[in-house]
Amino acid sequence: MFAHSLWHNINNKRYVTTNLSGAALLADAMLNKGCAFSHLERDRFGLTGLLPEHVESLAEQTARMYQQFGNQSSDLAKNRYLQSLHDSNKTLFYHLLSKHLAEMLPIMYTPTVGDAVENFSLHYNKPYGLYLSYPQRRHIKTLLANVSHTKSVALSVVTDGEGVMGIGDQGVGGMDIAIAKLMVYTACGGIPPYKTLPIFLDVGTNNESLLNNPMYLGWRHERVCGSAYDDFIADFVAAYQEIFANSLLHWEDLGRNNANRILQNYRTQLCTINGDIQATGVVALAAVLSAIKKSNIPLAEHRIIIFGAGSAGVGIANYLSDAMVAHGLTMDQARHKLWLIDKHGLLTTAYPCPLDFHRDYLRSPADLAGWCYKNDSNIVGLYDVVANVKPTILIGCSTVHGAFSEAIVRLMADNTIHPIIMPLSNPLSKSEAQPQDLLNWTQGRAIVATGSPYKAVHYNNQLRTVAQCNNALSFPGIGLGALAVQAKYLSDGMLSAAAHALADYASSNDLTVPVLPNIATSKKLRYNLALAVAQQARHEGLAGIADNLPIDSAINDFVWEPEYYPYNPAIL
Repeated sequence: MFAHSLWHNINNKRYVTTNLSGAALLADAMLNKGCAFSHLERDRFGLTGLLPEHVESLAEQTARMYQQFGNQSSDLAKNRYLQSLHDSNKTLFYHLLSKHLAEMLPIMYTPTVGDAVENFSLHYNKPYGLYLSYPQRRHIKTLLANVSHTKSVALSVVTDGEGVMGIGDQGVGGMDIAIAKLMVYTACGGIPPYKTLPIFLDVGTNNESLLNNPMYLGWRHERVCGSAYDDFIADFVAAYQEIFANSLLHWEDLGRNNANRILQNYRTQLCTINGDIQATGVVALAAVLSAIKKSNIPLAEHRIIIFGAGSAGVGIANYLSDAMVAHGLTMDQARHKLWLIDKHGLLTTAYPCPLDFHRDYLRSPADLAGWCYKNDSNIVGLYDVVANVKPTILIGCSTVHGAFSEAIVRLMADNTIHPIIMPLSNPLSKSEAQPQDLLNWTQGRAIVATGSPYKAVHYNNQLRTVAQCNNALSFPGIGLGALAVQAKYLSDGMLSAAAHALADYASSNDLTVPVLPNIATSKKLRYNLALAVAQQARHEGLAGIADNLPIDSAINDFVWEPEYYPYNPAIL
């Protein structure tokens, strides 16, 4: 389809040329307009008789689809409905999504996508994206080159399905995460859907329930690891760079033993981002920067506990450390403000088998001198760390439901006027605390941001909107800015610029105002973030476009809007 289907923009008027016709045109999700094809287009493309007589507008179609969406029996059914619409008419899907973004984002993205991932093999009915399995490792370049729109691809989300949200190893089901991420890139970042490609790297699974499931569609083999895994990733990255030059490679939901290493290995070799580490770090930093304005405590004076030291938790710690350095601390002083807790307790030099990315945050026995403990145990748990550190900020990335108990929260609130509490784990069943409880336990003084979406909560006759610390607020704008200026790679400075742009967008001293904006403001938000990222790229000499090309024009020219355009037959 893509080889002979082109989007043209001449004198600000867009139109499409294609060589497809008849049923083939209707079957192409990127080109299909359904009953919105005009009678002239129906005659030109052999569609007369294949569609009902009435010619609909996009608005009419959207109203009908919204009614169908509302008739679905569950959130998972709504997710499957949206996926089906996406697979049949992408323009209509994104127009519907843009009109109801706040309502539909939790359905097609987190948290409902977690249910879709777990049911991937059962519900699979139409191929979409690219599956690169380990048994086909010698043919990666050929398989990438065979993608029908190779010359158009500007963005790929890639996963191996090992660390999916809070539900762990989901094997081939991780493809639904890659697909959903790209939907967010388009809906919130304006990235043209015909420039995107979801990729699943099938290196097996260690999930016994999947391996024993006769319906499982992935490679039925234990996960490849060690040098074999690293060689597979290296071969993939090399082929990807060669086939998709000037594109953005987004890593998502890799296992925590691999995610940080892969990012460090390749982050300056090509334009790449890890959603769990960097996009989450950016939005968490933005939430903290916004929250501290309400707390009236400078960033460098905060004491921060991060409960959950996986890729996301350590990524957040790194961004907070860098921000503190920017506020005048040395890196050692900044890291000394951060206390990280994992499944074996506080990260210390006695921590069993620390990972490489933990080492910067290991505490020495001297750091714990004089501590009092609630229980006799070799594990220094969350309660004891809160009791002794007296944190002003508490962040959860643990997926341990209810970990922020009433006793812990009240203890924290006894030592700081406005505790900043961010239970970021999702889905809802994995959240460390409920916003209503956090306000009740702190007499309304807590400044709250959550990873999952929550309805507004009541406290003291006030309705408090709960900020969702969702990385969907960050990565679409970051991606747009990087792609618009053809960034060589994403630097720390570019990501920091995005975090500050996001924080500035939501800045307010009012406790009742959420620390992050509503996702429904995505169009203006994406421009602010994209502009900040692109300007920083040019400042650092990382932009690939000409110096005399205005950045705002480059951004606006890259953005795709879900609208129908006139079609003309291609002349071959």
